[in-house]
Amino acid sequence: MNSTTTPTTSLTLSHRVNSIGPSATLRITAKANALQKAGKDILIFAAGEPDTPTPEVVVEAAVQALRNGETRYKPALGDVAVREAIAHKLTTQNRIQGLTKDHVAVTFGAKQALYNACQCLFDVAATGTAPAEAIIPVPSWVSYRPIVELAGGKVVTLETLPEHGFKPRPEDFRKLVNERTRAVFLNSPNNPTGAVISPDEMRAIAEELAHLASSVAPNLVILSDEIYENIIFDGMQHCSPGSIESIADRTITINGLSKSASMTGWRAGYAACPGSFGAELIQGMGKVQEQSASNVTSFVMPAMCAALTQIDDHIKRMRTSFEERSRIMYEGLNTIAGVTCTPIRGAFYAFPDVSALLGKTTPKGTKLANSTIFAEALLDEAGIAVIQGAAFEGCGDKHIRFSFAKHVDTLRSGITRFERFCTTLS
Repeated sequence: MNSTTTPTTSLTLSHRVNSIGPSATLRITAKANALQKAGKDILIFAAGEPDTPTPEVVVEAAVQALRNGETRYKPALGDVAVREAIAHKLTTQNRIQGLTKDHVAVTFGAKQALYNACQCLFDVAATGTAPAEAIIPVPSWVSYRPIVELAGGKVVTLETLPEHGFKPRPEDFRKLVNERTRAVFLNSPNNPTGAVISPDEMRAIAEELAHLASSVAPNLVILSDEIYENIIFDGMQHCSPGSIESIADRTITINGLSKSASMTGWRAGYAACPGSFGAELIQGMGKVQEQSASNVTSFVMPAMCAALTQIDDHIKRMRTSFEERSRIMYEGLNTIAGVTCTPIRGAFYAFPDVSALLGKTTPKGTKLANSTIFAEALLDEAGIAVIQGAAFEGCGDKHIRFSFAKHVDTLRSGITRFERFCTTLS
């Protein structure tokens, strides 16, 4: 080493970054993909990604935009056409009133919409001051917690239970909301449980939160993650809390096209919130966007317009296909001794309870002490990639998550292989 070179052994990363872990979903998927590339027979039920291609009308819109030279910078919040299309969609389909382009931000996927919104809602608390809180019903998507914590907020978990359909109840919020509550997360249809909050249930939750906001938590807002809104079964109806008058101006609707339009890699998301606070929030999100990623890829925005207005048939076919697959998973999993699965009402996940199998030992001698070891053994010994329920918090450690965004033959093969694995445990 040159004598003038400064040693790097004392260099560290921020506590903020060191305190968060990698995404469990991405980690398991990467490991499974590596095993597949090495020639192993692996069935991957890990990542939440539709198996259908992006609709051709959407692809063509992007191609045409490229040919038209739409490759330059755009406004950080998105161009006028796509913001107006989003506002129109949310007004006519989701019944959220009072939205204009000034109440809409276009982001790199729904994940960045959540991230930017939380950067606007939370501050790092001053020394000796309690941080603002986010109430997150769990089991929940793995990224909610780190997004809040990176913004300086404190996560308060609300544990949902299978006997309540994995859905939060109004009285649950009554026990947790206080003057420090800044945000309440809602996700329906739900990842990982497949639960759907009915319109009546959503209205009851909204009324309770509106009451608590007026009496206890003046800064309370709802972050409503509706990315699975079009993947819903059994005659269930999606309800946006932003459509409920008593809480509308406190509801930030988060959505995107990754799931409904099979556009996961396009990174096409958005946030919307009506009223004067909504307009202020969107401007704040624009500042975060300007100083981080700038605008969503220019030629993706015309494709978003096409996806918002021209793919109704694609959505109907996809919903029908996923409903069939949900039945295959629900019925198949419930035939396996020691495994129980609650009804799947939406999204494309099954979240079976495997607690009756925990504590048992695999043929290779692995004791299945928890869902993490269970998922690792399932991959290593049976070639099935799932996500450990512990990653989703709450009662999740009794569960594993299957994504059934796969061909029906793959699902049936996976159930057969999973049953074989379960029967070998002792």
